[in-house]
Order: sequence, then C-alpha cells, then structure tokens
Amino acid sequence: MGDSKISEMTLPSLFDQARKIHQLASDSSIDQESIRKGCEMLEKCEEMISRLGLFSTNETKEDISTANLKYIMVPYYLGELTEKVSQEDRVPLLKASQAKLKEFVSFCEAMELVPEEELESSGQGGSNTFADKRARKIARFKRQKAAESKLLEIKERRERRGRSTRAAALSTPVEAGEEDVLDDDGEEEREAWLTTISLAICKVLDLLEMLKKEEEMLSAVKERQMQDGGKEFTESVLDERTSKVEAWHRDSAARAPYTKPAQPITCATFAKDVLEGRASVSQGHEHKHQPLLFGPASLVGRNLTTERERMAAQVFQPGHRLPTMSIEEAGETEMNMMNEWQENTKKYIEEATSSWYRDPIKPGPPKEDEEEDDDDDAVDRARAFDDWKDDNPRGAGNSKLTPCG
Repeated sequence: MGDSKISEMTLPSLFDQARKIHQLASDSSIDQESIRKGCEMLEKCEEMISRLGLFSTNETKEDISTANLKYIMVPYYLGELTEKVSQEDRVPLLKASQAKLKEFVSFCEAMELVPEEELESSGQGGSNTFADKRARKIARFKRQKAAESKLLEIKERRERRGRSTRAAALSTPVEAGEEDVLDDDGEEEREAWLTTISLAICKVLDLLEMLKKEEEMLSAVKERQMQDGGKEFTESVLDERTSKVEAWHRDSAARAPYTKPAQPITCATFAKDVLEGRASVSQGHEHKHQPLLFGPASLVGRNLTTERERMAAQVFQPGHRLPTMSIEEAGETEMNMMNEWQENTKKYIEEATSSWYRDPIKPGPPKEDEEEDDDDDAVDRARAFDDWKDDNPRGAGNSKLTPCG
C-alpha cells in the first residue's frame, strides 16, 4: 500500500486497517514493514482528526458522539506500535512511544476517563513505598480483568443477537426501511468503546513504567560505553566470547580420562565401620549398585584431572543417604523372602495335618481302681470345703467395711 493509497483513504478505513495491524502485532509477530505501515496510518489518522476538529478540550466523554469515541485510541495504538519498531538506537523510539502514551493518558484525564485512584496517586506524586505500589498494581489488575470480562460479555451478546437476527430473517423477510432498526445498537457500541478505553488506560500505566525503566537502562549502558571510549558490544565480540567458552569445555572433556575421582561410600554398614574405626576408606568395598555423581563430576565424564576439580566433585553431593541397592535388587530380595515364607508355611501346614495329636481318642472302660481313687478324692475335697465354710461364715471378711462392723 503506497503513500498515495493512504492519502486517498478515509478516516474510518485508515483506523480500521491500523487497528487490525495493532491487533496482529499484539497477538503474534509480524514483519517490520507492516508495523511501520501501521504507524504511518495512525499518524495520518492523527492529522485528519486534528484537521476535522473532532475533539475539544471543553468537552467530556458525554459530549463525544459514539461514532467518534473510538478515535481516542489512536495515540494509544501509535505508542504501542512505535515501541515494537526494530531499530539499532532504541532510546529515541522509547521516548516517542512514551510521549504518545502520555498524550493518550492526558486526553483521557481531560475527558474524565481516568479512575479516581490513579488521579489521586499521580496527584500525590506517586508514593514510592512498596505497599502503595503493590496496592495500585492490584487495583489496576482488578480493573483490567473486569474490563476484559465486560468486553467478552458484550462480544457474546452481539454474537447471540446476530444468530437470532439471522434466524428471524430466514423465517420472516425484512422489509425496506427496517434494516437500521435491527442494527440499532448504539448504546452497546458506546459501552464497548468506553470499556476498551478503560482497559487501554490500565495497560498504558503499566507499559509506561516498563518503558521508563528500559530507557534508563539503555541510557546507562550508552553512557558507560561513552566512558569506555565508545566501545560497543558487537556481534563479533559475542562470537569471540562464545568460542572461548566452547574451547574451555572441549579442553575439560579432553583432560577428563587421565584421572579418576575417589569412589563414594555406598553401603551404610561399611560407612559405620569406617566411622567407628573397624575399617578404613582405602579398603575396597565392593558393591554392585553405584549411585550417580552430582555437580561438575557428571559434566566431564566422572573423570577429573586436578585436585581442585576432585574437591568440587566431592562437595556437590546429595545431602541424604544414597541407596544400597537398586529397585530391581530390592524386588528380587522381597520375592525371595516371600517364596521362603510360603515354603515354611506349607511345611508347617503339612506337619500339623500329619501329627499324632490329631488322631481321635478312643473311649474305653475305666478301671475300677481309678474310679475308687477319684471318688475318695472328691469326698475329701468336699469335707475340707465344708470345714472351711464353718470357720468363715458368709460376709465375715467384709465386717470392717460396714458402718457398725
């Protein structure tokens, strides 16, 4: 689209095209040519708005017509697109973007569109305490979420009304002169644009803080480069640093196979013997399970060359006890224990079923001598019990517990 094409377009067409470019730039990455073309369209919109005199400083939001309400967003779109332009010296772009965004906020403030909370904070000079900043950000975030929800609700309402209108048009033909009545949604359009402006104000206030910090950082870097003789961070310098780092890693990997670090103690019982003096670390303790090494040791193939690297490898170890066997070995051990328990249980059951005491006792006629002995013993026990009852009447042991005992 050439310059002649842009100059021939009307203000609504220019605004719609620039708004689409801004939406594409916000949702996804587009080429720089489209971003620059969108900035050019928005600048042309500003020129036409100024020439037509759509807004006045004596007006408020109630005095602006619904058709012209959307053009308040032109400085906001232009400021955001200017920030996305790619350029070697970014500081001028940041300053131009901040100027447009501040112009948008100032105009909204004159139109009584900025919330009272933001006006109070700006009037007080913006308190720099952490609590005040946090409270402002939370309130701004809530307003932003409320505006987004309201826009989504308006969009869904329009879609439902559009579906019902199409269904009604199919069933009942629309007569001439009734099209405007069906599409008369000026109040909803005004509400949508006022909500969009409120959402843009919330985004602008956060974006201004970010652009200001970025400008300060870039200005500090440029000032330091000027003090260092104008030396800049070029691509060749970064490539040289990358090649040095890669060469260092290659040399470390090449030196790795020459020596081997001390093997860690992997068995708790052997470690206890070492601590209590029954064994020494130099004794080779064979154990099949070798845990992983952590830290620099794992980066150079577990073979270190210098004492410094060996000490660093021993420092970066886990702070917990390492396992003494793998999961497979633990499973095999439990399986062997279970098999042994089942075999023992089976053996005990067989012994119990074949034991002699399970044979039934056959009753037989009692012997005469045994019957006589049993009868004499029973008589003696009965007589002894009668004598004891005569000496100890019933309740005699509790006489001391009674009140009159």
